[in-house]
Amino acid sequence: MTDADDDREDPLAAAGVDPVVPEDASGAEIPADAEVREFLREVAADVRAESSESKQLSAILYRVSDLYDEEEETSPEEIYLNVRHIMRIKAEGGLRR
Repeated sequence: MTDADDDREDPLAAAGVDPVVPEDASGAEIPADAEVREFLREVAADVRAESSESKQLSAILYRVSDLYDEEEETSPEEIYLNVRHIMRIKAEGGLRR
């Protein structure tokens, strides 16, 4: 890691996104709702295109739709942390192998 890497600002902080999930949101129950789930998945399919940004948006929408699926075990906090991780990787130029 170079000094320039150390000086780079967190993209979420630069965008003004609060990195802390409120305590009352982490234990929130979201009832299963097939209509909402299907709507989100349709939108995810509609926005998906060849660009990496549209693929990422589609994946995020699909992941959010899991909140409304009784067979999925996820939380808003898990989704938030997953998306934040993806955005950090993208800001750093992708996965280095």
